Amino acid sequence: MQYTIFGQNSRQGSYILLIRLEKRIEVAFGKFMKGVPLELEQGHYLYVGSALGGAKGRFPLASRLLRHASRSDGNPAHAIRSALLDLFKSWEYRPPAGQNGKKLHWHIDYLLDREEAEIEHVFIFPGASRLESQLASHLDSMPETSTVANRLGAQDAPSGTHFFRMGDTDAGLARLETAWAKLAPGESDRSV
Repeated sequence: MQYTIFGQNSRQGSYILLIRLEKRIEVAFGKFMKGVPLELEQGHYLYVGSALGGAKGRFPLASRLLRHASRSDGNPAHAIRSALLDLFKSWEYRPPAGQNGKKLHWHIDYLLDREEAEIEHVFIFPGASRLESQLASHLDSMPETSTVANRLGAQDAPSGTHFFRMGDTDAGLARLETAWAKLAPGESDRSV
């Protein structure tokens, strides 16, 4: 499975990336902590984000997730990118012609640009509701997750973080599937 959708097709929404890190690395997340690198252990991480805004003709959810699944300087994209592109095309997304290379901007860009990091799965919550804080709060309360650094990936949030390390991945994902399904009651979820 590469993605799970909670809700109906929408041009905007919130999401969680499940990121696998192949080995221990040090990453400077842009200007976060004045550029001091953080040590990340091998394993799984979760990143919470959103892509909202419904300007006519725009598709922020597809644009953001496809951007996350790309790398800068012509480096190979994450394997999940082609499945996401196919998904969003089925939602009538049309990729813009002639895009330039990816520039690193958000904290998470600095990790996702590394070859040791791979997006394994995306949990997608289509819709206009901003669920970032609710999702991050839930992740923070779980025994299977831990905060990597306060405010990492959440500079626009009043507190907390949007980036977590996941210890017991199987137990954590089972707990998340149950909890996240409750965020979209009556909606279908589709896993691919």
